[in-house]
Amino acid sequence: MDLAEAEARLLDAAEALFYERGVQAVGMDQVRAASGVSLKRLYQVFPSKSELVRACLDRRDLRWRARLAAHVEARPEGVERVLAVYDWLYEWFTEPDFRGCAFINAYGELGAVDPAVADAVRAHKSAFHAYLAGLVASAGGPERVVGPLVLLAEGAMTAAAISGSPEPARQARSGARQLLAAP
Repeated sequence: MDLAEAEARLLDAAEALFYERGVQAVGMDQVRAASGVSLKRLYQVFPSKSELVRACLDRRDLRWRARLAAHVEARPEGVERVLAVYDWLYEWFTEPDFRGCAFINAYGELGAVDPAVADAVRAHKSAFHAYLAGLVASAGGPERVVGPLVLLAEGAMTAAAISGSPEPARQARSGARQLLAAP
């Protein structure tokens, strides 16, 4: 097995295990077993668990933002693209393996003790904020609503994970519509 294949298998296994069980609950031996990669190769590719977690978050960030953008860009320009963010969240929340935001989860577990994880989470959240700010600007909306719109989305992620219901996305969409319509 070459290095690229080992890395892909390790990331696939680690990401699934971390998301399902939590980062701290999963040991490197469990990642090794789930990936089929030897422990020696695992540590050649990822010398520490922190590096593996960071790589999982970086890869998830790219995939998450690409999926969101593909959904949003299929909508007509303007306010509908901003609201499409919340429609996409609803779809994500209905996925059978939805366990909340992996970034919020990782930060809750490791943000205080692992600066690399904290940095990855902050980068993801900053990119989401910038993306939403761009959508609002393109829709001609006021910059002052961007922060509240982000909080609606972030709150919906947390509420959906805790409640097990996708409804927080609908509620956040309703709030977003009100914010965008306010004078």
